[in-house]
Amino acid sequence: MTGPATGLGRVAVVVGNPKPASRTLHAATYVARELSGADPDLVVDLAVLGPALLDWSSAEVRGLVEEVGAADLVVVASPTYKATYTGLLKLFLDRFSTTGLRGVAVPLMLGAGPAHALAPEVALRPLLTEIGGTVPTRALYVLDDAHDDPAAYAAWLAEARPRVAAALSRTGAPA
Repeated sequence: MTGPATGLGRVAVVVGNPKPASRTLHAATYVARELSGADPDLVVDLAVLGPALLDWSSAEVRGLVEEVGAADLVVVASPTYKATYTGLLKLFLDRFSTTGLRGVAVPLMLGAGPAHALAPEVALRPLLTEIGGTVPTRALYVLDDAHDDPAAYAAWLAEARPRVAAALSRTGAPA
């Protein structure tokens, strides 16, 4: 399935906030939409999966891992907990092999203050690379209270759009 506005292949969002329908989810879908020109094809709000994330035989979770792994563009988002991403997100990403994420990955974290602004760069970005993702741009950190302000994303998006587009063309995703 392709996004209607750009012809870009599948776009996925994965959110590791323990609260369903969170600010993190809003931020991640916004970033995906801004990078692709369309709503994401797949949104995985890990909070709604509950105990299935702990069940390694869960067909539902296995299917989501396969879908996310096959996406051309994946925005992976988490609130900042103890200076890193959530355990909920870790549970999901632990299911990926070192070649399980085949597309372009965008690490995004939200936090209460600027003290943890490097958390997505030093914690989440290396994990996405380890599981096979191509991460062509620096990670994005957004303050919680600015999650719904387009200005909080504008400078990052201006820098990221051409890098993401170039990485997608190198990975063979439709432009």
